[in-house]
Amino acid sequence: MRDYCIRTATPDDLDGARSVMLDTVYRDFGTGYVPRWHRDIIDLDSFYLAPDRHTLLVAVDERDGTVAATAALDSRGPAHPPNPRHLAERYPSGDTAQLRRVYTRADHRRQGLARRLVGELLDFAAADGGYRAAYLHTDPAVPGAEAFWRSLGKVVHDEREEPGGGQRIVHFEVPLP
Repeated sequence: MRDYCIRTATPDDLDGARSVMLDTVYRDFGTGYVPRWHRDIIDLDSFYLAPDRHTLLVAVDERDGTVAATAALDSRGPAHPPNPRHLAERYPSGDTAQLRRVYTRADHRRQGLARRLVGELLDFAAADGGYRAAYLHTDPAVPGAEAFWRSLGKVVHDEREEPGGGQRIVHFEVPLP
């Protein structure tokens, strides 16, 4: 089993974190980089490192120092549109810790990295004291994503159940510690 260091990202980690994220949107999501959905990936510093209530975590492979996985948190609730209005109202910006960019490189999966990273994000949110909920959404077409999030939280809205299937996104709340 490999050894990993889970820690808050530094400016020196940003290229490696960005690489993990871009690989994920191209290879796993099949969408490629879409600015309206992924602009934070290009400017990780101002989205996650600079704001006090936001964070970006990395799992670094201790063998070679490469970033193997990422996880981020910010205080922006789900926007309407494109998300359903009732979710934007239930999870308002400022009160909601939104989990984002929980991605693991394919050759580092099944090591418990995502679970460890999410645990650290939830601890960060709890320590902040101003968050009342942790929210995220996922694309269930990504292998393993829906089952992983169901193991940690509860579904609060499944767009596949809407007439026409919505955006086919599943929205979750994960309990804060």
